[in-house]
Amino acid sequence: MEVVSTPAISLNTKSTINDIFSREKESEWNGSFCMIQGADTQLGMIEEYLEHKPNPGWQKEIELTRQAVSAANRMNPKPRFFIVCGDLVHASPGKSHKEAQEKDFIKLFSELDSDIPLVCVCGNHDIGNTPTHQSVQNYKATFGDDHFSFWVGGVHCIVLNSQFFKDASQVPDLLEEQDAWLDAELKQTGFQHRIVFQHIPWFLHEADEEDDYFSVDLRVRMRYLDKFKAHGVRTIFSGHYHRNAGGWFGEMEAPVTSAIGAQLGNDSSGMRVVTVTEDEVLHKYYALGDVPTKVDL
Repeated sequence: MEVVSTPAISLNTKSTINDIFSREKESEWNGSFCMIQGADTQLGMIEEYLEHKPNPGWQKEIELTRQAVSAANRMNPKPRFFIVCGDLVHASPGKSHKEAQEKDFIKLFSELDSDIPLVCVCGNHDIGNTPTHQSVQNYKATFGDDHFSFWVGGVHCIVLNSQFFKDASQVPDLLEEQDAWLDAELKQTGFQHRIVFQHIPWFLHEADEEDDYFSVDLRVRMRYLDKFKAHGVRTIFSGHYHRNAGGWFGEMEAPVTSAIGAQLGNDSSGMRVVTVTEDEVLHKYYALGDVPTKVDL
């Protein structure tokens, strides 16, 4: 089955990400700015996975996600964008609640200020642990491309479908397509910073750590990390772990952001405020009730 390309959509603005953040419009450094990086809204996980309720709903995640949207709307200056790094909903492809959860996700983020574009990244629950052409196509029909790039004030942002790095057994052609596209993207020059966004972390703490469900296998990991480092990637943001973690690979940082939704550790539901200056990419994780209204640039 051919997977048709569908431009990534900012669901709250009804515009494509490239229309908003094209290189033609955003190629030049224009001063410091902030953005929001969240992950794992995962509508439905708390009652099904953590509380084992017989008829699980997702009202708890609705309330948490609404808090996240409200916090972003109050921020000054406004974030240039709000990116959710995967697992937008909990129901996997083919499950009965998936469409309803996706509709609620879209409804919730329609409340995000239209001056703050929403950027979505696909996760394993969005396309399946073993994605198929059909599951990828279904995702793209709702949210747009599963991998794409955009430019913000001279910063080159690359969004990847990380599930292909875990298991592309049913879609080897799609992994090959993404790899070729990525190589072409990394050849671009003239950026102030280069940032990668994905769902599954390359590693949780150390680049050479052992394989883990929550990270990409070492044999794959090092090949990509070497490539990113060689092409000037500054920071790689991810989620998936439902806890805060992260580490460094040389001068390249890889923060792992805990969930807006269900927690598997000791963190509170929250999101990361990222400040991009001329020289640095700075970030701090905040519980949803502690997100600052004023951001110093």
